[in-house]
Amino acid sequence: MAGVSKRFPGVVALDNVSLSVGAGEIVALIGENGAGKSTLMKILGGAIARDNGTIKINSEPVEIRSPREASALGIEFIHQELSVLDNLDVAANIFLHREPTTAGFLKLINRKRIYSEADVLIHKLGLDISSRTPLDQLSLAQQQLVEIARALGAGARIIIMDEPTSSLMLSETRRLLEIIKDLKRQNVSIIYISHRMHEVEEIADRAVVLRDGKNAGTLQRSEITHERMVRMMVGRDLKEFFKGAAHERSSTTNGNGFIVRRLRTIRYPNHTITFDVAPGEVLGIAGLVGAGRSEVARAIFGVEEALETEVSLDGETLRITEPQDAISNGIYLVPEDRRLSGLIVDFNVRENISLPNLESYSSAKIISRAKESKAAAEAVKAINIKTPTPEMRAANLSGGNQQKVVLAKWLTFRPRVLIFDEPTRGIDVGAKAEIYELIRNLAAKGVSVIVISSEMEEVLGISDRIAVMHEGRLTGILNRAQFSEEAVMRLATGTEG
Repeated sequence: MAGVSKRFPGVVALDNVSLSVGAGEIVALIGENGAGKSTLMKILGGAIARDNGTIKINSEPVEIRSPREASALGIEFIHQELSVLDNLDVAANIFLHREPTTAGFLKLINRKRIYSEADVLIHKLGLDISSRTPLDQLSLAQQQLVEIARALGAGARIIIMDEPTSSLMLSETRRLLEIIKDLKRQNVSIIYISHRMHEVEEIADRAVVLRDGKNAGTLQRSEITHERMVRMMVGRDLKEFFKGAAHERSSTTNGNGFIVRRLRTIRYPNHTITFDVAPGEVLGIAGLVGAGRSEVARAIFGVEEALETEVSLDGETLRITEPQDAISNGIYLVPEDRRLSGLIVDFNVRENISLPNLESYSSAKIISRAKESKAAAEAVKAINIKTPTPEMRAANLSGGNQQKVVLAKWLTFRPRVLIFDEPTRGIDVGAKAEIYELIRNLAAKGVSVIVISSEMEEVLGISDRIAVMHEGRLTGILNRAQFSEEAVMRLATGTEG
């Protein structure tokens, strides 16, 4: 791939990026969240079109307009979220869309051939099961091997693996890495996307680093170390609108504020998380994909069950088993996916703002349109929601203004704790600055604020302290004097803790 560029509305995702992979070579593609790794691979996999640049296979220029065309060229993409079908058996998954047929024009599926060839493929990968096994009886790691078997069965020459070990246990990860080494020996090329630096150190022949949608450099096998990779992945100045955003915390909560002790989530049941947030403090929570940050937020808010936890607010122990428990105690969540979990996009702005607190807008179970409209108009003005009228459908607003509507519905409650999960994902710089200003104003009013973010400059710029997570563990908490991109990245990759 040479000179590849891709622009989306308001953002340059890739700027003149190049990547080469030799036959039988393992190339790690690394970078921070948002660096452009997935976009580049979606172009190679035919999921999206490039704006500029060329792609060559064996020195021949190719056009890849769909995943089917990519597959025909020997390119297979194994996504972080597996695309296997658990209502089919193993063999049916391996031969999906390319089933061998028999009986001439009747085109009956040749099941005998499917099962015999599938057995060969899965045993080649060390999967000791029958190809007739229903997929829903397999572990996540076994399902992943089925997807690799499907890629090999399709004649893959280049396999793209996007965070393939993010949901695997240590023993399963070891097995997958050995399989990748075996694929290399079979002259299959691997592009390996991972935030787990120790895996890259173990298997990569080269590491290509992206930063802010551009090539940041390449490390040869002998140069690949945790320290070199982290240094190349980070290192840019914070934007002007972060100046004065945060302050050095001078004391502990001393029982006042928000305290979470021994939190165990369903995803990481063997690890406990303990932290506190003082009134008026902004605690950033950093970490890479799969670290478990969003699971912590959802467990606190009661969306997901906490296997164990003790939560207290201003000295009072709380029992939170569902979102209503959190809401009644002044704890609110601005979720990561605002369109799916934060808004009803077919409702207008007024309806979304009043929705969580309809009791305060009603009398004798009848909602007062006048009260709703008054509150919505005040909220629109207070946090500068750009809409011609509160009657505008939320779906028609920009991403930044949708995020403000999600925030507005909680501000009508007088929050005590506000959790932001990826508060500025998918919104432009101007709207980001307004969201940061809202967060600072909330903290100035004594609200305990938690900001979960994958953007390094955001979490460094907005936070008073940063709690860093790695694979379900809290690996460290940095005070403002300790802030640096390298310090956060070391903790986020498990290098220190």
